[in-house]
Amino acid sequence: MLINALLQALREIRRNLMRSMLTAIGIVIGIASVIAMVNIGKGASQSITQSISKLGSTTLYITPGQQRGPGNQSAVSIPFKLKDVAVLKDSLFALRAISAVEGSTMTALYQDQNYQTSVKGVDNDYFIAQNLEFKSGREFTKNELRTGLGSCIIGQTVLDKLFLDGESPIGKKIRVEKFSCEVIGVLSPKGANTFGMDQDDIILVPLKMFLRRISGNDNIHLIMASVKENIPLEEATLQIQQLIRERRHLKPDEEDNFSVRSMSALLDTIGKITSMLTTMLGAVAAISLVVGGIGIMNIMLVSVTERTREIGIRMAIGAMPQDILIQFLIEAVVLSGLGGIIGVILGISITYLVSVTMDIALIIDPSITVIALVFSMLIGIVFGIIPARKASNMNPIDALRYE
Repeated sequence: MLINALLQALREIRRNLMRSMLTAIGIVIGIASVIAMVNIGKGASQSITQSISKLGSTTLYITPGQQRGPGNQSAVSIPFKLKDVAVLKDSLFALRAISAVEGSTMTALYQDQNYQTSVKGVDNDYFIAQNLEFKSGREFTKNELRTGLGSCIIGQTVLDKLFLDGESPIGKKIRVEKFSCEVIGVLSPKGANTFGMDQDDIILVPLKMFLRRISGNDNIHLIMASVKENIPLEEATLQIQQLIRERRHLKPDEEDNFSVRSMSALLDTIGKITSMLTTMLGAVAAISLVVGGIGIMNIMLVSVTERTREIGIRMAIGAMPQDILIQFLIEAVVLSGLGGIIGVILGISITYLVSVTMDIALIIDPSITVIALVFSMLIGIVFGIIPARKASNMNPIDALRYE
């Protein structure tokens, strides 16, 4: 019975092929949208997570002041001093590396070339905290760090902007506005980070040189600390907070006038945001499935009207109302199912194209594919039941009289 009904449904779809294809378009678009949106959202989330992890999943960022929402800090924002960094380095066993970081945007010049870039004063521990490697050259010597000699390390973007192709910058002197420095190293390219910022657009100089020649004081507004792999971030964070509170003589009832943040916290926040956005996009895309279901119901009602005489003949020769009900219900399910299959193929194709074009992780979630197919079948059942009941409830005599 079911096989005959299925074959009959396929014959009816083939007999009105163009109308059937146009009817199924709503289901195709809905399924393809849901699959593409969910898979692309998950791929983007994974790419963001991987990109942030490269910045250092075990790195803590210590800054003065407390955040009061996006872009706002507390009124009490006391900068750190070099002594604070030294005490943290000598007192905490949980830290693998720690470096103060001070930065400014400045113009670098070499011969007839000039380029505006980010100049940062750092220690050698900065390379560990940021997972930086050298393409050529070396890191700062102890003497350069202690005396603040005019040496610098450049990123690949700065190399491309200031020097000719194939020209080695090692040993060459560049001028950074008011001072000159000798290039002692070139960092390996890292490309853009999660936020679209070029990580190779940078010049690194000894911290003491930056404080003496650029900032003119010993204020520190960022300390980066890399935690040992076997030490939980929470434990290291607590140790840092306790030590800084002691150095700043904060009473037990006083809040911290500094903050300690990790990439893990940022990863959790971004994960929640992307999951919420993926769910919202999937829900919006699912609305087109409802529209497609309404289209199926509309066409099935038209089909019932067109085949009224056929229904009367089948009932006259012994077909039961439930046979007519099953016949039209199967036609609606087959129509939505075929649309669902095409939609799955289209959705996976869109996911692949977007992942290649936007350079994000390619994720094809089997569960959402199965759910989308099942949902397309349910759409056929839900929106096909009204036309099917209308057909099964016809009076055979009235149906035979229908012209």
